[in-house]
Amino acid sequence: MSRLIVIIAAGSRGDIQPCVALGQGLAARGDKVRLVASGRYEPMVTGARLEFTALTADPTEILTSDEGQEWLAGGRNPVKFIRNFKRIIGPMAERLLTEALAACQGADLLLTPTIGFFGEHVGEHLDIPRVLIHFQPSQPTGEFPHPLLPQGRLLGRTGNRLSFSLVDQVAWQLLRPFINPWRQRSLGLAKLPLLGPMRRVRRDERPVLCCFSEAVVPRPADWPPYVHTTGYWFVDAASDWAPPQELADFLAAGPPPAYVGFGSMVPKNPAETDAIVRAALRQAGVRGILAGAPETAPRDEDVLVVSDVPHAWLFPRMAAVVHHGGAGTTAAGLRAGVPTIICPFFGDQPYWGERVAALGAGPKPLPVKELTVGGLAAAITQAVHSESVRSAAARVGERISAEDGVAAACDVLSPPKG
Repeated sequence: MSRLIVIIAAGSRGDIQPCVALGQGLAARGDKVRLVASGRYEPMVTGARLEFTALTADPTEILTSDEGQEWLAGGRNPVKFIRNFKRIIGPMAERLLTEALAACQGADLLLTPTIGFFGEHVGEHLDIPRVLIHFQPSQPTGEFPHPLLPQGRLLGRTGNRLSFSLVDQVAWQLLRPFINPWRQRSLGLAKLPLLGPMRRVRRDERPVLCCFSEAVVPRPADWPPYVHTTGYWFVDAASDWAPPQELADFLAAGPPPAYVGFGSMVPKNPAETDAIVRAALRQAGVRGILAGAPETAPRDEDVLVVSDVPHAWLFPRMAAVVHHGGAGTTAAGLRAGVPTIICPFFGDQPYWGERVAALGAGPKPLPVKELTVGGLAAAITQAVHSESVRSAAARVGERISAEDGVAAACDVLSPPKG
């Protein structure tokens, strides 16, 4: 019998695309899939022939606002990161919770990210099973600290595990004033205790789908069996997709360029950042493809500005990729087997930069707020010309390309019969 599976895909494009890929995999196995996300992603979801319900919050508008820029400026301070999240989301929390709850009606299974443990509340209210989605390794382990914290510090196994509890508790204490009244008023449920739902979720062994590759994050030995590292969930370019003629001509006119783009992240001074990127490319002697450059940016025969080109098509044709370190963009760059340079803004982006460097698939991360012409030029030069970096990137790409994360996740949610 067909199930209705609802996937809450809060966030930007890098969070939505993997959920679309998973939804397509589940639909191919006979399930009906409803994806809940910002309205700007409706064409992507309906184009994949999945049911769509819109949330009125737009992550791009949030990030370009003054409050969003302050959020980005929080960098890797988890308290500042979550406090700014609360201040931005707070005024729209009630509306978003109401919209998401309405979208979950009739669901047989609920898939949600960890933030706020939304699925736990709604799943309890509707009495349906729920599964957590992790785009970064958020399950407690003694092997490394929480991804929102600097890696490599000598915290010890106990300290590493406690770091996950710390981040969970900071998030819960900031969200609790919104969540508990909503539980009581809209869901008819008792408010949760001071320590929140995290212990109960793990005690009940709620299934977790980790949307990343063990080639990038080796599975910690102390993770329990209900945590499934599936590999990445990719949406590939349509088989009939063709590049604009200007892009095809640019690629054919010289050696592979470096891609530079920061996705939904917006630098504090876009024009200044664009000038740094162009000067760094010139200094490194590498052509460039820029995504999201300012409309007033100058034209350059060695630099092409593009709008919306599928990463799955574009990245394998690059000499290197430079980006913000979002989980989805990092995955696409690593699968392409080309060197990666990550210029993180905030959140888990520094963590992915550190993972890339640890794998040898790129230089150490260069935070956007510390970006200089010389620093970026040196990183591009190393990425493009270092044989060890190129070989490491190719090895990681081969391993990721050999995986089928969507199939692995679908097997967890819909085990094969027989």
